[in-house]
Amino acid sequence: MKSSDLLRKIPSVTELLESPQLQPLVDRVSHNVVVDGVRTFLDDMRHELQHKAADLNIPPMSELAERIARRILQGEKAPLRPVINATGILLHTGLGRAPLAEAAIEEMVAMARDYASVELDLETGARSHRMAAVEPLLRSLTGAEAALVVNNNAGATLLALAALATGREVIVSRGQLVEIGGSYRLPDVMAASGAILREIGTTNKTHAHDFTDAIGENTAALMRVHTSNYRIVGFSAEVPLAEMIRIAHQHDLPLIDDIGSGALIDFAAFGCDREPTASASIREGADIVLHSGDKLLGGPQCGVILGRRELVERMTRHPLARALRVDKLTLAALSATLRLYRDEKRAVRDIPLLQLLSTSVENLQNRAERLAPQLAACDAIESAEPVEDVSQLGGGSAPMHDISTWCVALRGAGRNVDDLSRALRTGSVPVIPRVAHDRLLLDLRSVFPRQDRQLVEAVESLGS
Repeated sequence: MKSSDLLRKIPSVTELLESPQLQPLVDRVSHNVVVDGVRTFLDDMRHELQHKAADLNIPPMSELAERIARRILQGEKAPLRPVINATGILLHTGLGRAPLAEAAIEEMVAMARDYASVELDLETGARSHRMAAVEPLLRSLTGAEAALVVNNNAGATLLALAALATGREVIVSRGQLVEIGGSYRLPDVMAASGAILREIGTTNKTHAHDFTDAIGENTAALMRVHTSNYRIVGFSAEVPLAEMIRIAHQHDLPLIDDIGSGALIDFAAFGCDREPTASASIREGADIVLHSGDKLLGGPQCGVILGRRELVERMTRHPLARALRVDKLTLAALSATLRLYRDEKRAVRDIPLLQLLSTSVENLQNRAERLAPQLAACDAIESAEPVEDVSQLGGGSAPMHDISTWCVALRGAGRNVDDLSRALRTGSVPVIPRVAHDRLLLDLRSVFPRQDRQLVEAVESLGS
């Protein structure tokens, strides 16, 4: 049949809108969305008919309406959705890193719903600074003279270098020229800031004399960068922070310490190591400390700048500070999270990342053994068994920390592991598993106990 004949058989937009399949969507979604969906579908069909007329037929109107309804409903699914993180990676960049504490969520909701005293002193009625919401807490928790918060730690690094070192050299050990996810490379950020990178040492060894030999009239600062996403081991050496600070101050230069993930407490209690804390860096004498807010701190995405008041104030006055500033929701969430840290026991109890880290292996084993038979009974599952394994604190931000865990290992009934993984990802409650050794693992180290029932329901739905 000619394409022109087939085109005449396509129902009109009005006819389709009156179909029982699409009429309910008008109230559920909106008239405009449904009309746009129908028109787009019909345009696509006309295009196909004009190019593949010999291979196509026009389905009955009821079938067309059903296809259109499915497409519209699929399009209404928000791409940003809550998921169950069963990967075992606690700070998973692709999954939003650290979940927020309930106190932070409640504070964000309160500030989002109404106006807020972001830059207003309620006592005097005068204009205030938005950092008043968090600076006293940051100073109290870390011992810093002053604090500033920007959109993320890359922004904090950019602002620090732009404000303190534009047109001048910043000395960094070659072994610390980090690259992290999203194509962030320290040399590129330094170039964008206007500062000049002065590399010293070798990839595996840097000595104190490398710093002293490199200092000259054009030196603006020394910088240490915590290599949180890799390690150099074997025949290696680096200059301790205290020695770097001594050298910097001997030459009347500031020491910038980028500690990366932003620990406020000692993570050794959770079986992790090599994570510097902001307070320790300040105590040793670092002039500026930079770190993230949404990693080990367990708060919202932001970059925290701590240090000497005169240097922090220079950054606050820099034009980039406004471009990188945070909004009221970030301030609210960070403030609520920091208040929890005033009592470390409360922080461990209430901050989700610390909850997950402090869960005992015995607890995880009990949950795995309880969940395995429930999952094995699902139609889509051939077998489910509890297995011992290791989780990671972070994928890109802290991949070196292996943490003992228990998982439920699944094998699909009539599905390979990739198909089963995709089915879980695309379910009504997306579950993100880990695949290893041709088995699908649900790692309970990164799953909250309140989500156990949802896990079972998600797997049960695969057989329906």
